[in-house]
Amino acid sequence: MSGFREPGFADRQKAALEARKNLLNKFKSQPGPDDPAVVAKRAEREALAAKRAEAKAAREAEKAEQKRLEEEAKAAEAARLAREAEEAAAKSAALEAEQKAKRDARYAARKAKRK
Repeated sequence: MSGFREPGFADRQKAALEARKNLLNKFKSQPGPDDPAVVAKRAEREALAAKRAEAKAAREAEKAEQKRLEEEAKAAEAARLAREAEEAAAKSAALEAEQKAKRDARYAARKAKRK
């Protein structure tokens, strides 16, 4: 079995130099911003983003429409309740007036009977 040789300073320096060269080559091999593949990818991402924005706007419009319809329904319900309350108040007032008229008629009949 051969002995393990500890890397010296020169070996470590050479390895670091190789790593920097590999990193630089990797960076240089990447396509530039005007490369057709990069431009196509960017256009695809922009189209996708536009489609997402359009879908979001459609959802927001749908929510707004739904909210408007709910508000109209609430307003119609409130108007109906107010109308029913008004009718009930008018009916009770008419009933009270009728009862008062009957009571007054009985009172007048009793007074007339005494005389």
